[in-house]
This record gives sequence, C-alpha cells and structure tokens, in this order.
Amino acid sequence: MNPKENYLHEFFRIFFANKQMVKRVFLVFAVIALLLPLVLKQSFDITAQVIVQSKKLSQGDATTSLTQENASFIPPSLADMETESNILRSPALIRQTISELRDKGEYTPSPGMLNKLVSEPLKRFVTAPLRQYVINPVKSALGMETDPVRDTVLDGLTQEAIDKLKIETLPGSNVISITYSFGDPAQGTKFVAALLQNYLVSRQELQSIDLPQSFYETKKQQYEVRLDGLEGNRLALLEAIGSSDPKEEITFRLNAINTEEQALNLYQDRLLQSQRWLDYLKSALAAASSNSRLNDYTFPYTFTTTVDNVAFEDREIKQMGEALTTQVSRYMNDLAVFQPGSEPMLLTREQISRTRQQFLKVVSNRIQERTTDLAVVSSVIAQKTARIADFKNRIHQLQETQSKLRQMDTEINALHAAFGTYAQRFAESSSVRSLDNDLSNARVLSPPFEPTAPAFPKPFLIIPFGLFTGLLLAIALVYVREFFDHRFKHPAQITHELGLPVLLVINEQNMLPSNPHKNWTVPSFVHWVRN
Repeated sequence: MNPKENYLHEFFRIFFANKQMVKRVFLVFAVIALLLPLVLKQSFDITAQVIVQSKKLSQGDATTSLTQENASFIPPSLADMETESNILRSPALIRQTISELRDKGEYTPSPGMLNKLVSEPLKRFVTAPLRQYVINPVKSALGMETDPVRDTVLDGLTQEAIDKLKIETLPGSNVISITYSFGDPAQGTKFVAALLQNYLVSRQELQSIDLPQSFYETKKQQYEVRLDGLEGNRLALLEAIGSSDPKEEITFRLNAINTEEQALNLYQDRLLQSQRWLDYLKSALAAASSNSRLNDYTFPYTFTTTVDNVAFEDREIKQMGEALTTQVSRYMNDLAVFQPGSEPMLLTREQISRTRQQFLKVVSNRIQERTTDLAVVSSVIAQKTARIADFKNRIHQLQETQSKLRQMDTEINALHAAFGTYAQRFAESSSVRSLDNDLSNARVLSPPFEPTAPAFPKPFLIIPFGLFTGLLLAIALVYVREFFDHRFKHPAQITHELGLPVLLVINEQNMLPSNPHKNWTVPSFVHWVRN
C-alpha cells in the first residue's frame, strides 16, 4: 500500500467494498439489541434509607432514669456506621425476614428460580449422611420439623437476597442507603420494609439488656435498704454536730471570726494606747504631788478625749485648773504688795494648797477611772479571744463533719446512679415503645416504595448502544478481513509490491441490479440485505 495514499479514500474503499458484510453484521447486532429488552428478565430497584442520629450512652440518674431524656448522644463514627451496615446485611437477619414473609405467603419465588434453587442443593444436602443420620434424628427427637427442601430453598433465597442487596453508607453522612433488586416490585418492597423493621428491633435488642421483673425488684429492695442506711447515718452526723447545713454555718462562723478579729485588733490598739497614757499620768501625778512650789500650778495633761475627730474636754478638770491658775496669779500679784508672812498671803497660800489637793484628787480619780477602763478592755480582749477560739473549734468540727458528709454523698450518688441504670435498662427492655423505635437513635429516613418502572433492562440505553456497538464491530471485522486478504485491489499495489509499471487497467462493467421492489417493503429490505 502506498504510504502517500489518501487514508480517508482507503477507508471508504474498504467500507464500500465490503458493505454487504457490514450490513449483515450490523443487522445481526441490531436484531440482538432489539430482542434483548424483550428477552432479559425485568428487575426493579427498591430503595430505602436509614439515618443513625447518634450513638446513645446511658446516664444513670435517680430522678430521670425512667424517662427518655436521660441518655447522652454523641455523633456516630465511621466504625459505628460500618457496624450498622453489617447489622443490616447480616445473613441471619435476611434469613429471618424471608422466613417470616414466606410464612405469611408474601414472598413466593418464581417456579423457574425455585427449581434452580432446589435442584442441585437438594441433591447435595438431602442425600448427605450428616443431615440424614445426625441433623434429622436430632430434630425428630426434639419434636422439630425436618424439612430439608424448605431449609435448602430458604438458604438459596437468602443467598440470592444477599447478592441482590446493596447496603452502603453515603459518604460524609450518617445515612445508610439500601438498594434491593428484585423481579416482583410488590414482594421486593415488602421484603425491604420487613428487613428495616427487623433491623430496628434487632439493634434495639443489642443495645438494651433484658432484665426480669424479679431481678429489678431485688435491686430496688437492696437500693432502698442501702439508701435508708446512708440517709440515717447522714442524719445522725447532722444531729451530733447540731447543724442542718455545715457549709452554710462554716461561712457564717468565718464571717463572725473576721468581725471579731477586727474588733479585737481595735481593742488591742486601744489597750496599748491606754496603758501608755496611764503610765504617763501616774508619773505626772507623782511628780505633781511631790512638787509644792506655788508657781507650778499646771498639770501636763488636759484629759481631752477625741471621738470621730471631735475633742471632748473634762469640764471639772478644766474648771478646777482655771480656778487654781486664777488663785496662783492673784497670789503672785499680791506678793508685790503684801509681805509673804502677812495674814492675807498666808490665807491665799492655804487656799491654793487646798485647791491643788482637790485638783490632784480629781486627777487621781481620773487615773483610777482609766485603770478600771483598762481592766475592762483587757477583759473584753480576753472574751473576744476566747470567742474566736470557740468559733475556730466549731469550724474544725463542722469541717470534719462536712468531709464525712461528702463521702456519704458520694456513696449516695453512686447508689442513685447504679439503681438508675438498672431502672433505665428495665424500662427500655420492658417498654412497648421500644418496638416503635421511640427509644432508638436510628430512624427510617426514606421508607421503601413500590417502583413503577423497571431498573433493568433499559431499552433506551440497550438499543442505541447495541446499534453503535454493532456498527463498530462490523467495521472492525471488515478491517481484520482486509488485513489478512493479500490480493491486489488497485493498480498502485502492483507498482508498490512488484516494482513493475501498470500499462493498462480494465474496469469491470457489471453493474449491480437495482432493487426491483417497492421502497420500504419487506421484499425491498431482503433484496437490500442480500446485495
């Protein structure tokens, strides 16, 4: 073949040179594509979806253990979703569903499929020595029905359902998709609905622990006895300490200690101040008593008391001090006129001496008064110190009692939690609502419905793809035939293969006969196929 030859021309030359073969191969595949939708058995896809809302963790609580709101929910993981899918595709669950539907007469396979399921397995299992000499005698001894045909058919139907059941988790979600391909849409829909119902019941049984009534009553009685004992011990501790709420009383006592300590600090400061002033007054009184000079008429203290930045003077001390000052001033003035030994001066000195003695007596009384006040302050300090010590001892007793109460509260809470768990499990296992999935965290998101159109075969896909495949295969067979045909087809091959020039080409003048029949008729189509 000349490499410079037009490939499109070569393609059409080969195509039209073998157009009869192309037509026949294409027509064969066209007939097959048209017959396949009629020959193939119809199959309907029944779909459903299940959503696993969350993974439930039971929470024990004495007040809410019998209610539905006492469970904590966390999002399901990939492992949890795979576990749910495995429960759905469990052979035991599928076998149970098929058995229940067959007992109700709602799942009957076609005769052809039944013969196929029974023929070979029946020959293999029924005649087996194990079933004949072991299984069947045991079933007969237990009063069970031995039906090898039924068991074999059920096994076959179960395996067929497993093969046609597609269960997968939708990516990135907590939704499980169920797709079941079956020839009868009504029976397939019933099977998927029954399978979902059995799945919900089965997973509920797996999550809940069935507890008998007697077990629950025993646990309840033990709980009551133990709780009464703990509550009695708690009450005895509170009565022994004489308090209904140790925590609140501790807070009260601490506040009282704080108040008393503040007052105690004030009294101690006052005691120290009063003690220093008292020592000073005693020394000043002693000095004033030993000094008998007439011109020394003042006392180095005014007996002024300051309260809230307001000064309060001692009126009696002030009046006597002023009288003594007046007398001394008059005596000093008269001393310039009279003789010291004269009678007026002697009378004045005697009067000054009496006034001084009265003044010192009043000062002595004030010192005695301050000594008494100092003793009172000391007794108050001692009383407050003892009161603070009593408060601290009481707080220590309350703290010890509070520690014991915390231990008892921990035991009581643990007891409540344990009994709450038993009560919750008993309520879940015995409640009728569990069959309606009220306690389950899985729900049927999309229930199965009976499809109206078959999922397989699809004529609008099979026929176009069949025709296209037939055309491609016909062209491929023509090219394969042309590849293995080494005869010369045109003059250029002679020059290319033999190296000889072509002197003359004689074309064949035989023309194909035209179609004598009327267009778009059966004879016309047959003539077109043959030629």
